[in-house]
Amino acid sequence: MAELKNNPQVCPYNLYAEQLSGSAFTCPRSTNKRSWLYRILPSVSHKPFESIDEGQVTHNWDEVDPDPNQLRWKPFEIPKASQKKVDFVSGLHTLCGAGDIKSNNGLAIHIFLCNTSMENRCFYNSDGDFLIVPQKGNLLIYTEFGKMLVQPNEICVIQRGMRFSIDVFEETRGYILEVYGVHFELPDLGPIGANGLANPRDFLIPIAWYEDRQVPGGYTVINKYQGKLFAAKQDVSPFNVVAWHGNYTPYKYNLKNFMVINSVAFDHADPSIFTVLTAKSVRPGVAIADFVIFPPRWGVADKTFRPPYYHRNCMSEFMGLIRGHYEAKQGGFLPGGGSLHSTMTPHGPDADCFEKASKVKLAPERIADGTMAFMFESSLSLAVTKWGLKASRCLDENYHKCWEPLKSHFTPNSRNPAEPN
Repeated sequence: MAELKNNPQVCPYNLYAEQLSGSAFTCPRSTNKRSWLYRILPSVSHKPFESIDEGQVTHNWDEVDPDPNQLRWKPFEIPKASQKKVDFVSGLHTLCGAGDIKSNNGLAIHIFLCNTSMENRCFYNSDGDFLIVPQKGNLLIYTEFGKMLVQPNEICVIQRGMRFSIDVFEETRGYILEVYGVHFELPDLGPIGANGLANPRDFLIPIAWYEDRQVPGGYTVINKYQGKLFAAKQDVSPFNVVAWHGNYTPYKYNLKNFMVINSVAFDHADPSIFTVLTAKSVRPGVAIADFVIFPPRWGVADKTFRPPYYHRNCMSEFMGLIRGHYEAKQGGFLPGGGSLHSTMTPHGPDADCFEKASKVKLAPERIADGTMAFMFESSLSLAVTKWGLKASRCLDENYHKCWEPLKSHFTPNSRNPAEPN
């Protein structure tokens, strides 16, 4: 039996050995991330990178003045293929973000709007990890580790430095949470115990696949580096990894596998119980970003206002909707759109939701069937880009009006309100 080595003098099948490091060499074993790739040609075989137009990708958080208002976007418009072909990279639009790429601390939220596949083009991100949430259309993602099909109601994570290309089959839309300098991980479960929320066994890595393909016209490798885009040409496909081993990989997860935990007596548990993945900061219990979902579940809390409560938060909350109708706002918040409630900005159910939920006779009920809403929550104060506030033309100028019908129900002479019949 041949000896097992990461970097033999001559690799089996005369391949090249290349290590991809996702953490410092000296990180503790529990957080040390690396994979060994065995390639037909090493990834260094390319011509020099040159700067290219970054389109609507930015890390400039001072483009426009701060805006603390509640913000909501109508569904972001996908360009028509008959008018202009747009692939995943050219369809990236930065909506908001905070922090500093060069110091590896911060995040960005992007929207992708595309209608054609990436042809002889791949992308990799030197700045951080992409958590991709498709909302409309399937994504067939080719990576150096294999390929994976990611559909709406699934997510995938392409970690820092990993090259990938995306095929689409229709006009396609989705959301991206990018984090700098840290990786996504499962949240600690504490007193929940060993089981619950997203279980490790449900995360899938790509299906084995590679290609040995010459590209006579040149293959374009696009790199996002310090918030700017660069491109280099090479003569072969970058997906020439015949074998690999390690723990630094792309992965995907189906949100239907999330084990929901909820209150079974009274009151609300905080929405942190719906956390799928977290990107931790250096402060215990405080995240650079959390990915949280609001999946179908039972609501059984007794003598409780069951929709989300009114809230002011030290965290920033961006919400998106993959499908269905969000319980706290049945109208206006639509699939493919989004909302941002910034640090300490008040938010909560609209007037119609409050009136109905305050008067309904409580019984066990299904909540959010056919719906999947999600939240990117961050300890950072997020700045919205010029595209988000103006150029997207999707900002809902009337969002604040959903709370205007709220009225006082104060009864100073009666402490105990009448219970619904």
